[in-house]
Amino acid sequence: MVTPMHLWPSGEGIVEFPDGRRCRGRGLRRPLPDGPDPDFGVYLLGREPAAQRWASRWVRWRDFRLPDSTADALTALREAYDRAATERVEIACGGGVGRTGTALAVLAVMGGIAADDSVTWVRQQYHRRAVETRRQRRWIQQVAGQQD
Repeated sequence: MVTPMHLWPSGEGIVEFPDGRRCRGRGLRRPLPDGPDPDFGVYLLGREPAAQRWASRWVRWRDFRLPDSTADALTALREAYDRAATERVEIACGGGVGRTGTALAVLAVMGGIAADDSVTWVRQQYHRRAVETRRQRRWIQQVAGQQD
């Protein structure tokens, strides 16, 4: 499949969902990867991140925890999923594993992966340790019913 110029090429951190949308997951403590900048980012951090050169949303979400507001998180993740159809979207937290993996699992559910399979799927597609806590796994199950 040829990737349109406005979407992510295959590479490290790029997850392709069953519907063809792609999203980049990354850790903000690492240097910005080579390649194009995102068009939109969702940043899952305990503190507001520095301004980006691209459109972004911040979700207050402390390390190893759940987002402070499920409603805010789902609004940002739904926007990310919708925008990923035509734009380069990234999801990022400090290390790029737990919170990012949890968010990618929610996007996988939005993309048609069963909630029960989403953690395994993200671990296979993105990072073997994605979704770090039981609470994060339970949260994915909880919000899966809110994706309609």
